Amino acid sequence: MHRILSNQLPAHVGETVTVAGWVHRRRVLANVAFVIVRDRGGLLQVVTRQETGEAAKEEQVVEVTGRVVANEVAPGGVELVEPVFTVLGPAEPPPVELFRPELKASLPVLLDHAAVTLRHPARQRVFAASASAVGAFRAALDRQGFTEVFTPKIVGTATESGANVFRLDYFGGAAYLAQSPQFYKQTMVGVFERVYEVGPVFRAEPHDTARHLATYTSLDAELGFVRDHRDVMAVLTEVIRAMVGAVQRFGYTASMPVDVPVLHFREALKIAGAHEDEPDLAPEHERALGEWAATTHGSDFVFVEGYPMRKRPFYTHPQPDDPRWSNSFDLLFRGVELVTGGQRLHRHADYLAALARLEQDPEPLRTYLEAFRHGMPPHGGFAIGLERFMARMTGAANVRETTLFPRDLHRLAP
Repeated sequence: MHRILSNQLPAHVGETVTVAGWVHRRRVLANVAFVIVRDRGGLLQVVTRQETGEAAKEEQVVEVTGRVVANEVAPGGVELVEPVFTVLGPAEPPPVELFRPELKASLPVLLDHAAVTLRHPARQRVFAASASAVGAFRAALDRQGFTEVFTPKIVGTATESGANVFRLDYFGGAAYLAQSPQFYKQTMVGVFERVYEVGPVFRAEPHDTARHLATYTSLDAELGFVRDHRDVMAVLTEVIRAMVGAVQRFGYTASMPVDVPVLHFREALKIAGAHEDEPDLAPEHERALGEWAATTHGSDFVFVEGYPMRKRPFYTHPQPDDPRWSNSFDLLFRGVELVTGGQRLHRHADYLAALARLEQDPEPLRTYLEAFRHGMPPHGGFAIGLERFMARMTGAANVRETTLFPRDLHRLAP
């Protein structure tokens, strides 16, 4: 008999159907038992004999054939009666009570037993929303003529800093896990003009905070023929708006006005109460700017543009009228940096000059620089951290709550 999902049962009232899933909860009374079964569609109630309910173990995988009847107090307004149970997979008691509306276990317990705790509906909802956000990212860029690309994650040159990379033995030579697809996505602008990628990036940064991970999912985009970084910000705004909209159906919301407020770095320092010589925004400055955006503009988002060139990668385009500042930006979401982006250099000579100022040998970057020797348009791009986006959307206190299997200074399992 064809398997029916729990959320399809209302269309089969009066019929005999077969369902399958996990025993989510059981309630055994004197003469009857109620067994709640969980599948990918949701929850369904099975009314059975007392002895059958006692035999049903939580997280046991079962197949149930029974008759669908209406019951407005049951999940979905229907239930299965006169059931026949078949155990497909036996189960030991789970380490946490998954039938509870909320998981009360500590974060280390949730992560240590992720294989089981991820089954909880609330945990499922986070990652279903995350998948929807990625789908919206792709769809928004597809509509704007972008092409998805897939770039190497083992590279011969550190993208941003040689101090924060994972080094590999690559057949007896040195290689690294990619910190970002930056070099490749710029190169691909010379092929498709507009590209994006969804993939893992790796950062060997010794941070042990609630917002940092050693590997996370980066949503990258790069586009050619821009006038400056503002064109990149416009594309990013539409992408973020689509992602926010996609996760709203899961109950997560954020305020994003038509015009997201934009501050120059100098103005941002003043609003945050920071010293005018600060080279970057500290977490407390970002929080202050988030509060300012919410209070002044009713926005959970705020752009900060014009970061000092000394704090940006060598490929960043300077502000034309004052090269101390850059044509780059960060997008803050509820007081936390979510996105970094900007306009890049696009002339080969400018790259050589930038590397010379840093006293950096261009030879290790030879294959990357080749694209700029053969004509590249003005271009720019951005990168969104998926797990951090979801942490801000869900209100999670720690980015590990929105990461399937986190990797950090202390965690390499499960």
